[in-house]
Amino acid sequence: MALIQTILSFLVALLILVSIHEFGHFYVARRCGVKVHRFSIGFGKVLWSWRDKQGTEYALAALPLGGYVKMLDEREGDVAPEERHMAFNNKTVWQRIAIVAAGPLANFLLAILLFWVLLLQGQRDLIPIIDTVEPGSIAAQAGLEAGQEIVAVDGEPTPTWQALNKALLNRLGETGKISFKVAYPDSSFNYESEAQLVEWLREATDPNPVEGLGITLFLPRIPPIVGEVIVSSPAEKAGLKTGDKILQVDDLSIDDWQSWVEYVRKHPGKSLQVSLDRDNQVSQITLISELVEEGGQRLGRVGVGVKAYTIPEDMIRSYDYSIAGAFVAGVNKTWETSGFVLLSVKKLILGEISTKNLSGPITIAKVAGSSAEGGLRSFIGFVALLSVFLAVFNLLPIPVLDGGHLFYYLIEVIKRKPVSDKVQMLGYQVGLFLVISLSVLALYNDIMRL
Repeated sequence: MALIQTILSFLVALLILVSIHEFGHFYVARRCGVKVHRFSIGFGKVLWSWRDKQGTEYALAALPLGGYVKMLDEREGDVAPEERHMAFNNKTVWQRIAIVAAGPLANFLLAILLFWVLLLQGQRDLIPIIDTVEPGSIAAQAGLEAGQEIVAVDGEPTPTWQALNKALLNRLGETGKISFKVAYPDSSFNYESEAQLVEWLREATDPNPVEGLGITLFLPRIPPIVGEVIVSSPAEKAGLKTGDKILQVDDLSIDDWQSWVEYVRKHPGKSLQVSLDRDNQVSQITLISELVEEGGQRLGRVGVGVKAYTIPEDMIRSYDYSIAGAFVAGVNKTWETSGFVLLSVKKLILGEISTKNLSGPITIAKVAGSSAEGGLRSFIGFVALLSVFLAVFNLLPIPVLDGGHLFYYLIEVIKRKPVSDKVQMLGYQVGLFLVISLSVLALYNDIMRL
């Protein structure tokens, strides 16, 4: 069931993103008077198609990892004299720029719209208060202490966990000083400190910046009470039930849910002796955890979820937006996400972050499935982020991508004549090699994570 949900979530996300992207090209091409032969979602064998009154074929193909808009073009075949004015290559350079740029622009607009919808409901996130500081860590070097709130990193405000992670992610792979502004609870005074980064988490796969800093953030202790037991899981087979309170596992007393999760994860495929409280009576069961692999790690899992728990309001920051305010915030989030993607590309090129962090369709599918499990809001947020990634990636100046074509057209604007077919073909071959190489590397990383 989980596999089916992962696949369906992935396909729905792809269908939305590819359709919007290709519709951008299609719509502007039509507005510019270009004849469109085919609007296809997917590649390969056509599974379904129909034609409109203008002769455009709308197709759904077997391989749903992209799409294309095939336009009338004299470079791809003979064009009847009466249709030459409708050929893409005969349009002005500015019209061609508009048509090519419309795809990524459509993805940016989709991201803004989705972020806007999410932000209309407001934002809630935990306040980043330090729980523990690891001796000898970067945080210890900066003099950070348990109980402090991290107010800013490098001058960038960090009012929430998400904001803190974003600020730290910007420093991945770097060498240099990192500055912190912290405050004690119920204090109006801020304290500033610095630490030294040296190729920080450069070789890490799926880096955790908070953990890499050497701190844990404070979470209220969630009672270890079972709220869900997955069908056919080790937990169900062992007899665990909703409402059971975990008291002890092997020789470890369990005071909160996180302690239980950590112990299970560290003991994959092991027999666990569990003491629990059921209806005020203590009983014992034997539970054998199943072995799963995540990010190259062998972890234990038993198939239970925690009982719903309300986090105290004084640990949460809430933000409410007006209709206009949510739209502006959506634009800002799209802009910031685009900047982060470009920064990550730069760091990959310079070797400041590991190429092991490149992800392909398998990882994207798994994230799509996980976001769908988190509910509609989580899935919408995932699609919005992926839409930004798709837009920025397509604008990179690689000839087979939209950005490569725009680069050629920019040269044409400056030189007042098109780039030669020979140069364009050479660029296409180099670009195709780069894209295929990146795809193979990303797929290899995906397989290694399985």
